Amino acid sequence: MRKRVIPLLLACAGVVGLTAPPATAGSGVLPFEVESLDGGRNNLLRPDQGKAGTPYLRAAAARYADGVGAMVAGPNPRMVTNRIFNDSGQPLFSPRGVSQWAPAWGQFLDHTFALRMDGDENVSVIYPTGDPMERFTSAFPGVPVFRSVPAADTGQTTPRQQLNDRGSYLNAYAVYGDEPDRLEWMREGPLDGDLSNNSARLLMPNGFLPRTTARGDANAAPFMDRTVAVDVADLAVAGDFRGNENFGLLAVQTLFAKEHNRIVSLLPQNLSEEEKFQLARRVVIATQQYVTYNEFLPSLGVKLPAYRGYRPDVDATITNEFATIGYRAHSMVRGDFAADVPAGRFTEAQLAEFRAQGMTVTPQGRTVRIVVPPDQVVFNTPLFERIGTGPFLAGLAARPQFRNDEQIADVLRSLPIPVCRPGAPCENGIFDITSIDIQRGRDHGIANYNDLRRAYGLAPRADFKSITGERTDSFPADSELTAGDEINDPDSLDFLALRDVHGRTIPLDSPRAQDSATSGERRTPVAARLKAIYGDVSDVDPIVAMASEPLVPGTEFGELQLAMWTRQFTALRDGDRFHHLNDPVLTSIRHRYGIDYRHTVAELISLNTDTPRSSLPANVFKVR
Repeated sequence: MRKRVIPLLLACAGVVGLTAPPATAGSGVLPFEVESLDGGRNNLLRPDQGKAGTPYLRAAAARYADGVGAMVAGPNPRMVTNRIFNDSGQPLFSPRGVSQWAPAWGQFLDHTFALRMDGDENVSVIYPTGDPMERFTSAFPGVPVFRSVPAADTGQTTPRQQLNDRGSYLNAYAVYGDEPDRLEWMREGPLDGDLSNNSARLLMPNGFLPRTTARGDANAAPFMDRTVAVDVADLAVAGDFRGNENFGLLAVQTLFAKEHNRIVSLLPQNLSEEEKFQLARRVVIATQQYVTYNEFLPSLGVKLPAYRGYRPDVDATITNEFATIGYRAHSMVRGDFAADVPAGRFTEAQLAEFRAQGMTVTPQGRTVRIVVPPDQVVFNTPLFERIGTGPFLAGLAARPQFRNDEQIADVLRSLPIPVCRPGAPCENGIFDITSIDIQRGRDHGIANYNDLRRAYGLAPRADFKSITGERTDSFPADSELTAGDEINDPDSLDFLALRDVHGRTIPLDSPRAQDSATSGERRTPVAARLKAIYGDVSDVDPIVAMASEPLVPGTEFGELQLAMWTRQFTALRDGDRFHHLNDPVLTSIRHRYGIDYRHTVAELISLNTDTPRSSLPANVFKVR
């Protein structure tokens, strides 16, 4: 379809002189410019800026062993995670009461604006044999890792760069994708290669995302990621292929598909299907942006400079440092998900069945809370549909996320994955996303920690205790530790004290230790363990140092991560021609059709599910 641009939009972009003919319903010519699916032509002066398939930006000079592409050496990543990221099964929760909506929304955004491309060069992390700090046995020899595809003409005489397979803008990619074939499959109507004869509505049988079988052959549906144990017919189809990864993400994906169809239902019937689709998409994109800048970022303590309008000189492209290091916040993820269902929705026999499957079922007056454990929330669309979208959306607001620090739950650091070989019983392999994070930083040539701090306007740190904010980087004299080999002593990770949000001590053996602790003291300082592993501050992996920084008061981040988020989200706002505060089409939609993008997540939930608004907090990103 040819794209037409109204003069007002071009004037906003600093370009004048083009005109668009008046639109006629069904004419195939839209009276407004349509934002591309892949981010191209957002910046009219640099049409490829931020487009899918183009390189990430660099905030700091690349760091490679040979200056152009060889990975720097470092300690075994699994050895590092066993000593730094290992939470020993002790959860710590957000001290500011940030809810599970934060990591769910964060993943929704991640699947919108960033995805590296796997190459063929194997740099897997081999698990160290005989590590005294290892608590798990894996059928894998390690974690499979492949280097990212290098951008053309890089890595030989110039530093290796990596490609972003997603457009860099907040354009609801996770809802719509950027491939016309995928979008046609997801829209109601025929599959004939012609989007213009499709319905404005997204395909949502029974109010859920369509299964891969919705149009017949599941294997002919758009690709959706899964584990080997999952039947392809049990997958839901979304704009991004990772939409089934967990219940939180699947719930948000479903909510925004429902919101698209709700908006379509409010538009007049004399508009063409394509006009209705593009108007609804425009509003959904703006809503994603509105929630991001008015609820998500403030809830995490991220404060941006005031918006002063679109700036075509600002490059909104996602930086390599942000995608590879700064946006990794896996410590927030708690793994299990709660669903708050109305009492009476399920019979006692059905609730007993849930309990028998390992779920926790707790009556709470007018509702029943069903908590689904981590091993059942991954790629389990049938169970998600059985319990329902609304209950999980409400459940995300009911419980706090984990504290954003260096401690990461085993559900991400040591996730059991079935490994099945012909003629042999299935075994569990251990998947460690944190080892991958460390290895990926080396693969992408991310600058060392202090160079990264300088690039973001921060002073360098001279020693390990100044990284962590602790008083010492030495191991204590403790009879429970092996003198001279403390770094390899499992007792070094013991918790000695836990405290709640008010600073009150929680007994280590108390039930409250599992649901109320927001801070803790371990037998050894993080700084001492970092020093024993790396020796020199200049050698510490930047993601490890970043995660080990103390939280900036009033935020969920350490100093470096906060600076990275602030800069990137400012660029995503100021460098986006279609940002909601710069888009006159949204004003026209509101005046002409009474449709407003300015909804909180709580309002979206109540508009699109049977969850009453009164049952939700005003801000779902904060626990009541």
